[in-house]
Amino acid sequence: MGEAGYGIEPARLDYYAAELQAAAGGGVQLGVVIGGGNIFRGVQAAAGGFDRVTADHMGMLATVLNGLALAEALRARGTAVAVHSGLPLGPVAQAYVPAAARRDLEAGRLVLCVGGTGNPFFSTDTAAGLRAAELGADLLVKATKVDGVYDADPLSNPGAKRYDVLAFNEVLHRELGVMDAAAVALCRDNGIPVRVCDVNRSGNLRAVVAGQPVGTLINREGRA
Repeated sequence: MGEAGYGIEPARLDYYAAELQAAAGGGVQLGVVIGGGNIFRGVQAAAGGFDRVTADHMGMLATVLNGLALAEALRARGTAVAVHSGLPLGPVAQAYVPAAARRDLEAGRLVLCVGGTGNPFFSTDTAAGLRAAELGADLLVKATKVDGVYDADPLSNPGAKRYDVLAFNEVLHRELGVMDAAAVALCRDNGIPVRVCDVNRSGNLRAVVAGQPVGTLINREGRA
C-alpha cells in the first residue's frame, strides 16, 4: 500500500516488480507467496466479530488481488510469470499443484502463489513454509519491513539487538515472533533455511539470492 494507507499504490507495486525481476535474474528459480494485509486481515476481522472462517477466506481473496496486480506489473517489465492459487478460482488463476508450479519454475517463469494454503486458520507465513517444502526450495526469504530478527521490538526499543544467525529451536523457544510457529517448524523439519530481510531496501532481495549475508539467517544449527 506504500504511503496510501490502504490498497495498492502503483509506485510501490512497480518497486516490488523491479526488485523481484532483479532477484530472479541469472537463472534463479523464484516463487513468491503473497499476503493481503494491505487490503484485508482475516485475524483482525475475526477479533472484531467476523466468523473466523469467513474472515480468513476474505483475507485469502485479498492475496489474489495483490497477486494479479503484481503479475501485471511484472509482465509490463517483460518478466514471464505464472499465478497459482490455493483457492479454486477458475479463469482468474490456475489451481496450485506442486508439479505444475515446478514446471513453471523450470521453464523460467516467476511463480506467484496466492490464496494462502486454501484453508482457514493458516497464516501467510505458514503458506510460505508449506510452498517452500512442496517445491523443494533451497531458501525461504521472509521479505518484510525490518532488517532482521531482534530480541525486542526495534521500533519501540532503540537498544534492541539484531541477530545475524539463529537456530529454529531458539526462535521457537524464545517466541521471537518473526514467523508463526507452524511456519518455523515446517522449515526446520524440512531443512529449509530462512533469511529475514528488509524488502524496502533496494537490492536486498537480489543480494539474498546471491548468497550475501543480508539480515538474519535462521537454520537448524544456528551457524552461518
